[in-house]
Amino acid sequence: MGAGHDHDHGVTTIHHEKPLWWALGLTATFLVVEVVAGLLTNSLALLSDAAHMGTDVIALAIALFAVRMSRRPPDAKRTYGYARLEAMAAMVNGTLLFVVAGYILWEAVGRIQRPPEVSSLGMLVVAALGLVINLMSMRLLKAGSGESLNVKGAYLEVWADMLGSIGVIAAAVFIKATGYNIADPIVAAAIGLWVLPRAWTLMKEAGNILIQGVPQGLDIEAVRRALLASPGVGAVHELHAWALGSKERVLTVHVVASDPSASIDALRGALSRMLQEDFAIDRLTLQMEEQACSVPH
Repeated sequence: MGAGHDHDHGVTTIHHEKPLWWALGLTATFLVVEVVAGLLTNSLALLSDAAHMGTDVIALAIALFAVRMSRRPPDAKRTYGYARLEAMAAMVNGTLLFVVAGYILWEAVGRIQRPPEVSSLGMLVVAALGLVINLMSMRLLKAGSGESLNVKGAYLEVWADMLGSIGVIAAAVFIKATGYNIADPIVAAAIGLWVLPRAWTLMKEAGNILIQGVPQGLDIEAVRRALLASPGVGAVHELHAWALGSKERVLTVHVVASDPSASIDALRGALSRMLQEDFAIDRLTLQMEEQACSVPH
């Protein structure tokens, strides 16, 4: 018996390009301001926030590149198109976050031992402006963060910056009130510690897509049980599931029919509908068999 498939061959549409452009413009503009201010005020907290904002610019640029490329249709050499660029971009963004957070932690340890003089007023003004920019960018990216791993990476970058700005404001107020400059590296270290686990989570999700792991939220054993419980199915083997991007799930399976005389097309159609409706499978290939084939593992 033959194999069948049931899915939409259209190119996935990305709806969040315009917000990415706006967020990139806002972030890149303020990055220059924050770097200059960080150097003038000698604030590690402000420079750490600027470093995160720098990774934001890179993350947003990568996200936009991935969005543009993922729209390109499949071709003879890339039959699935460019959807996996989204996961690659998210992996790069997560790595950048991880490296920057680690460097800030390293630098903060040295400054905690010998806190330098910082200009608290300059810190406060620039961090307040940065907070406004971060909140605007977060609002622009929030909708897409639940639909695209790529946009989620950019959203996490901006979220980290938003917390960083709040931390810098708190440190500036504390230094202004008490004169204790040690608050500056402590806040910088806190920002780094907050970012590290989130960077790791993003990298892990992207890595699972790149190694063709089972998509997040899909129980492969539940899929197997549902197939075996379906009328007309005698056995199931060679069951594989992976994801092309954040949402597009792919599944292939060999199904042995329990009654060879029954309509294979009807069985295939019933199984396709069940898998798409119950498990949100976007691309599905069913190989129907009268008896289990011998496939080397």
